[in-house]
Amino acid sequence: QVQLVESGGALVRPGESLRLSCAASGANLDFYGVGWFRQAPGKERERVSCISRSDGSEWYTDTVKGRFTISKDYRKNTVFLQMNSLKPEDTGVYYCAADLGGCAVVVGRGDPAVWGQGTLVTVSS
Repeated sequence: QVQLVESGGALVRPGESLRLSCAASGANLDFYGVGWFRQAPGKERERVSCISRSDGSEWYTDTVKGRFTISKDYRKNTVFLQMNSLKPEDTGVYYCAADLGGCAVVVGRGDPAVWGQGTLVTVSS
């Protein structure tokens, strides 16, 4: 079973950028769809992005399209989320998640089998 560890969360000002990392161990991420979720205080967890296990295709929720980019470094077995032009509404705990069923499970069903512990992103002036 793969284990996931997120990093890169921080306090930033609106308009700035951050890159989150999701480092995997115990298995090769090539076989997993890997996605990012976020949860703002007092709100439900939200699907943010996913990268396919098969062809590397990407999915984004509408509110981050054009600002966020998901990518995978196969050699490092790590998935990244580059977040540009950050807004206060991007604030939340960001979780990395993976499933052998691919993005159809990760963001389609929203119940991936493996989760990281989360990393806090705060966007505030």
